[in-house]
Amino acid sequence: MKHNTDLKIIEVNAITKAIAKAMFSAKRFGLFITLAAAISIPTTALAGDGHEHASIESGSGEPHVEQIAHQNEESHDHDGESKVVADDGHGHGAGEAEEESHALVLSDEQLALANIQVEKLAVATFSLEAVATATLVVDRDKTMTLAPQLDVRVEQRHVVPGQEVTQGQALLTLGGVAVAQAQADYINAAAEWSRVSRMSKSAVSASRRLQAQVDAELKRAILEAMKMTSKQIAQLESNPSNIGSYQLLAPINGRVQQDLAKLGQIVPAGTALMQLTDESHLWVEAQVTPAQSEKVSIGSVALVRVGERSLEAKVIGRSHELDSVTRTEQILVSLENPGHVIHAGQFAELYLPDSIETGFVLPDAALTRGGDGDWQVFIQDEDGFEAVEVDVVESQRGMNLVRGLAVGSQVVVSGAFFLASELAKSGFDIHNH
Repeated sequence: MKHNTDLKIIEVNAITKAIAKAMFSAKRFGLFITLAAAISIPTTALAGDGHEHASIESGSGEPHVEQIAHQNEESHDHDGESKVVADDGHGHGAGEAEEESHALVLSDEQLALANIQVEKLAVATFSLEAVATATLVVDRDKTMTLAPQLDVRVEQRHVVPGQEVTQGQALLTLGGVAVAQAQADYINAAAEWSRVSRMSKSAVSASRRLQAQVDAELKRAILEAMKMTSKQIAQLESNPSNIGSYQLLAPINGRVQQDLAKLGQIVPAGTALMQLTDESHLWVEAQVTPAQSEKVSIGSVALVRVGERSLEAKVIGRSHELDSVTRTEQILVSLENPGHVIHAGQFAELYLPDSIETGFVLPDAALTRGGDGDWQVFIQDEDGFEAVEVDVVESQRGMNLVRGLAVGSQVVVSGAFFLASELAKSGFDIHNH
């Protein structure tokens, strides 16, 4: 009986040595088997207590060291998975780790620091070949030129060139002899019309009534041509002591441009004093070849690139006439400019729709390389920013025709390199969830 016990002890020692050898050879794969796990094997089981211990013995009764290592490897992998879930920032359990996306979530400070800019992909019918040089100009439907149709004197300035103003804000105080005369004429005509209009038809002839009304409206029209508002005219009529000057008010929200007014200057009638432009809308003028213009239709979508920015625009007009020198046709495109990030006078590139090549045109700043070397972009969704692989079909002049994205996706066009760095630091690969 003692002899059998000694044999079992020798067998346990042999198993322990085999496990230690396996531990040494498996360290490079990250398999760590503690000595405590080996010692915890019940010696009574080795003595043949009648129970099956598949983790210790194989079918032939020999120690199955590989199976023990495999079980410890599985245990180690599960521990690693729990760490990934704990670090993903979403609070998901281990069972959800493979189902959830690994999106990057940034604070407002990080977004501002990295200059993250996102654009929505609306259409996918552009070609890098269908491109034309363009210039940004003011939207004439959103631009007002202030030119009083009367000789005026600039008495006071209230704004500076380039200043943003709101509708109704005072720009200049104007006055002069002609202004005083026009205001006085209106007050007298308005008073006469008020008196005649109260008289009965038997007391005044129809022609006299009509003459008084027309004279009052004429004098009022002169004040309106001076850029006086209806409220200002009504106040003048009720308080004639203010004759001789008035404030030129901003008719729209916009930026002060072409400001030529100088204090004390006598400005002839019809001379432009200022121009106000609402820069939230701009036009783009481009010269295209006859072959390119054939693909253009009113209302179609185009893409405007200004520097590193790409903005969606809409074709609103074409000249249908070739320039005698350049032999090109002018295309007019309208775009929205929220935040006034671009300005009239800047040069741009206009990408026209092309039914042959389909894809999204993105700047170089939107593309980064993934862990396997493939091109990727970052999409913003409700969870954060996620990397998506794309196919780059063509690249020209800092722009790329890419495929593999869905219409309506929110794509990062600036700051993608920062997101790629954050993704690398997190140790997450889009090919290995």
